Amino acid sequence: MSGSNPHIAIILNAGMGNMIPFFRLASVLLSNNCKVTLITGKPIVSLAEAKHLNFFLSKNPQMTHLEYQILPPEPDSKADPFFLQYNAVRRSSYLIHPLLRSATFSAIICSFLTCGTIPRFAAEIGVPCYVFSGASAKFFSFMIHLPAILKDPEIGDKKKNSSFWEVPGLEPFDMSSIPGAFLNPKHLMAVDAMVNAKACLEATGIITNNFEWLEPETFSALNSGRVLCGTLPPVLPIGPLECYEVEEDQTDCLAWLDNQPHESVVYVNFGSRTPMSSDQIREMGKGLEWSGSRFLWVLKTTIIDKDEARQEEVLGVSFLDRTKEKGLVLRKWVNQQEVLSHPSIRLFVSHCGWASLTEAAHRGVPVLVWPQFGDQRVNAEVVEKAGLGKLPRSWGFGLERLVEGEEIAAKILEIMGDGSLRSSAKKVKEEAMKATEPGGTSHCTIMKIIGS
Repeated sequence: MSGSNPHIAIILNAGMGNMIPFFRLASVLLSNNCKVTLITGKPIVSLAEAKHLNFFLSKNPQMTHLEYQILPPEPDSKADPFFLQYNAVRRSSYLIHPLLRSATFSAIICSFLTCGTIPRFAAEIGVPCYVFSGASAKFFSFMIHLPAILKDPEIGDKKKNSSFWEVPGLEPFDMSSIPGAFLNPKHLMAVDAMVNAKACLEATGIITNNFEWLEPETFSALNSGRVLCGTLPPVLPIGPLECYEVEEDQTDCLAWLDNQPHESVVYVNFGSRTPMSSDQIREMGKGLEWSGSRFLWVLKTTIIDKDEARQEEVLGVSFLDRTKEKGLVLRKWVNQQEVLSHPSIRLFVSHCGWASLTEAAHRGVPVLVWPQFGDQRVNAEVVEKAGLGKLPRSWGFGLERLVEGEEIAAKILEIMGDGSLRSSAKKVKEEAMKATEPGGTSHCTIMKIIGS
């Protein structure tokens, strides 16, 4: 990124879990005297994303905003609307080319999920291109190796007869940790993943919201050529990325947290797009109540936008009455970075989205990890190994089984009382802070990228 004031194009992706890390990256670049152009596709999937984008742009008027029209999604009513959007954005990537020619950019940053033709086009116009991975380094290793896995003529037999997947240079992946869709060459998710994995090989580098201490063996394997011999660009951890200003929380959850004792609250949030079944919601409610813990629960029952059902319909009036002195249930997006920073938080019950886990790492909050789909089972294993969380393997992956309230209550009490986990989570926080402070590994990496 040559010149005194580099001009970076950031191509935004769908989903709050993808949007927030990109905004953090944009904020870091702006704070280091970079000019930033944000490129977004329209339409955006959810109202929450549109609102968040508009607020971020209003707070950063020095940033240029360009839009392009995304091609219509594939006619598949059963598919996750976010994955349909990823596919549509990936297929639309050639429509971004004119925007990338419209200014003299020092570098381009795009998402692994939708990079498509961008790295090759960037090379054609002589601009460095960095692909941003929003997953753990371990899951990224699987994804970058996916084309070789799906080319294996024995893949069918391996799915039937093996418990593990082999990726060179790494410990084997438990078969149950990989969603079946990724191992079906005809599935939309697998098709997109293969295209994007191949596109990554033409990038200048891969940047990730991570820090080297968290996954040292994996970063070593990626950058020494053991995962892909001689063909993978450098994988560069630049996180955990710092927070940025978000719209003021209108739910008063921070005021509620102010009135709770120090390290007493269980915070439950399964992200902006992970709904639970009605039965599992009721069992979660039982678990929180029977644990006797104070709790802040961000409840999601639909994939997109606000939940129409009232809390009383989902949980029952009696539950809300019984727990009103100890619990707060919300049905909208909250400022998670502020919630996890609050001194009253003791435990985070999470779906294991990587953005959420890096926030927990940055703040040293222990995590009860309950993966639901995609990369989340692998992410959960990473944070458990690092000492940040605990993974109850008997609970399964996503909706594999109904986890009963007694099990949830017992696990919450177990982790709330686990002093060694609290200590190791604080160690993770210390290492995260070391990585991002001046002279730290992540800080030096991003400064080197900006100055190169």
